[in-house]
Amino acid sequence: MKAVPAEMAAVEMSSAGGPEVLTIGRRAVPKPGSGEVLIKVHAAGVNGPDIVQRKGLYPPPAGASDLLGLEVAGEIVAIGDGASRWKSGDLVTALTNGGGYAEYCAVDGRHCLPIPGGVSVRDAAALPETFFTVWSNIFDGARLRSGETLLVHGGAGGIGSTAIALGKAFGAKVIATDSPEHRCTFCRESGADRVIDFKTEDFVETVRKEGGANVILDIVGGPYVEKNIKAASPDARIVQLAFNLGSKIEINLMPIMLKRLIYTGSTLRSRPADYKARMAAALEEKVWPIIAQGKIRIATRQTFPLDRAAEAHALMEQAGHIGKILLVTDEGARS
Repeated sequence: MKAVPAEMAAVEMSSAGGPEVLTIGRRAVPKPGSGEVLIKVHAAGVNGPDIVQRKGLYPPPAGASDLLGLEVAGEIVAIGDGASRWKSGDLVTALTNGGGYAEYCAVDGRHCLPIPGGVSVRDAAALPETFFTVWSNIFDGARLRSGETLLVHGGAGGIGSTAIALGKAFGAKVIATDSPEHRCTFCRESGADRVIDFKTEDFVETVRKEGGANVILDIVGGPYVEKNIKAASPDARIVQLAFNLGSKIEINLMPIMLKRLIYTGSTLRSRPADYKARMAAALEEKVWPIIAQGKIRIATRQTFPLDRAAEAHALMEQAGHIGKILLVTDEGARS
């Protein structure tokens, strides 16, 4: 077992606010508890919930690290009691409850996955948050089936592009919305059958012409809530994962009853640990082999060292940004 230092570099928040509140500091290296492993982090994903937490609007759950970072990849260097599957030296990617923006992170061993074949350790840090989220909501929850139509809003984002890729891999027809053109192009490259530039085309009319959507994934909210109901086919399932244009609206709900729609949503971080473990097992069985076969492309858009986390957040908040952003530790930069 490798020697583990007492302290580590970590990205801390001086207060809630803009990207400038993120600074590099020193923390004690966490110790893995029962069922946990300690990962020497090579890379950590930057995600939308990190932005919301930085703004003071998404506090970590009880018992979780106050540090940002919901997914990491790296090397296991210590193992707590009961984490029997793993051994020191294993390379894994993992979903975390926080703490990923650091050189070391303690994680529930059941939420770790081996690195898929053909994917680098660094790029594997881009997998857990979006793949757990899409699988749990679209496949486990909404039960998307082969031959159905999936409508994905914000298709060039991390969640959106993952939903497109997984939908296509499992036989769905995928329609995506986004704008401007370079983001629409990214949706096509991710596998979307039809891409709608929402600034120049009415997605409701287009989707209706395609027969309606059986499953809709939305991160927009606001006026899209009513539009999604109009675009949905009978017996459709609508999944709300964010409300970028607001969650307070006035709407006629009668079509939900008349079309027999299911309207639902969730946040991943608050789900029970056992549920996340079940999702990890499903991904390893059903999705990881597809990634290893090259049917789903995993590509990092840009990386930043830990001490430039503020720049990474500023980039993610820029209009038109596409692809995954990672924070890379010194260990990750060498690998």
